Parts: sequence; C-alpha cells; structure tokens
Amino acid sequence: MLSPDRETAVLRHQAVTSPPAGPTGDGQLPAAGRDGKDAALVQAMFDRVAPRYDLANAALSFGQDAHWRRVTAGAARPADARVLDVAAGPGNVAVELVRQGATEVVALDLSYHMLAEGLRRGHDRISWVNGDAQALPFPDESFDAVTISFGLRNVPDPQLALREFARVTRPGGRVVVCEFANPTSPVFRTIYRRYLVGALPQLARVVSSSAPAYRYLADSILAWPDRASIAEWLTTAGYREVMVKDLALGIVAVHRGFRA
Repeated sequence: MLSPDRETAVLRHQAVTSPPAGPTGDGQLPAAGRDGKDAALVQAMFDRVAPRYDLANAALSFGQDAHWRRVTAGAARPADARVLDVAAGPGNVAVELVRQGATEVVALDLSYHMLAEGLRRGHDRISWVNGDAQALPFPDESFDAVTISFGLRNVPDPQLALREFARVTRPGGRVVVCEFANPTSPVFRTIYRRYLVGALPQLARVVSSSAPAYRYLADSILAWPDRASIAEWLTTAGYREVMVKDLALGIVAVHRGFRA
C-alpha cells in the first residue's frame, strides 16, 4: 500500500514520470466479499485497469455512467464547497463537482496510475492525493462534503472508511455514497444478475485493459450488502437524515447523509 502521508502523496500539477515502488499483485484478484480483502491487491488491480478505465465504464454501463456521476455530484451540493472525492480514479466525479461549483476538490485514490491519468488531463481546482480511505491524511472537519462512487465495496473495512469520512466532514456537511445495488424488481434482478455473471466478463475482454478485474466487479456487486445495511453504517458513523435514491431501475443506489 502506498503511503498516505500528505507531504509526499499530493501530486497536484507536477509531472508524473513513474510510480513509487509497490506491490504488483501479479494479476491476482482481491476477495469479492468483505472478508479477507487485501488493499494491495485492490491497488494493483486498479493500476492495471487504469489505461482503458473510462472506455470500459462507458461501454459496460451502456453510457449511463456519466449520468450517475452528475447525480452523485449534485447530491453533495458542491457549490462554493471544499469536497473530498474518495476512490476518485482518474477524476471523473471530481471534474463534475468542479463543474457544479465546488471551490476545491481533493481527489484521493489508492491507485497511483489512476491518479496519474487524472493529473495528465489537468484541472486547476483539483488536487490529487495517493492515499487510503481507511486512514485519510486530513485534519478533522476539513471538508464540506465527501463523495465516493463505486469504491466503498473495494475498501477492506468500509465501516472504518465511513467513520473516517465523518471525521473529516464539518458538522452539517454532506456524505454521498454511490454504489451498485440489487435491482428492486425481481424480474429485472434476475436479468441483471445474468448480465453480471455472463455477459459483462465477455464484454470486458473487448473494452478493458484487464478483463479479469471485471469478473471481480461482478462478484463484488453480488456480495455487497443491501441498501438498509449501508444506511445503518452511515448512521453509526455519525451521519443523520440518511436517504437513498435509486438509479437505473435500482442497479445503482445513491446514499446521502448530513454530519451530525
């Protein structure tokens, strides 16, 4: 795992020439469920998918991923706010937060290559931090909002991460968790699960830079807890007025809460 130390991990706008030394994972996938998930394997997996990450997301979501990002950013109420985007990848949600009026966005990710891709694209109001969601390198109450999109299920201890989110959120600030979910319709749920298990890994062979990672994606979605469990985690972490909005017939659930 790369060091989350802020003095050495903030990339900002300097040139990135090579990643720091770290584990490669040798193509091994992390555990799909919460038990036994290895952060180093998660990091290595996302380093491998970074080159074609956006293309794969657009293709496998049939173009819906851009809409999901807009909804996630809007739920954070980013206008005139300082926002932390966790598991930021190449910064797609971070860019949307800036577009919707955030004064500053800190994009944090465990994967160096993901951040390097975002830094290469450049943006004046985004800082790039290589760090761990479970040990955020920021002072208490330093952000108006914290967002995470399709990343919480990849964290070895998601409840610890949510407590960290609450720690760095000012009182009254927002948290937004966008994550895959089980469709609410039993008929569509059956169709969707067949897509995850059968079609998605085959499509990933064509559009991704690491098709096996998308087998993990499917398995991790199926292993993820239900909406009520996520809402309970947020409440326990210190957020109130937790609500959920379903997107795409329940394929995606967007939770929002306010820091007590």
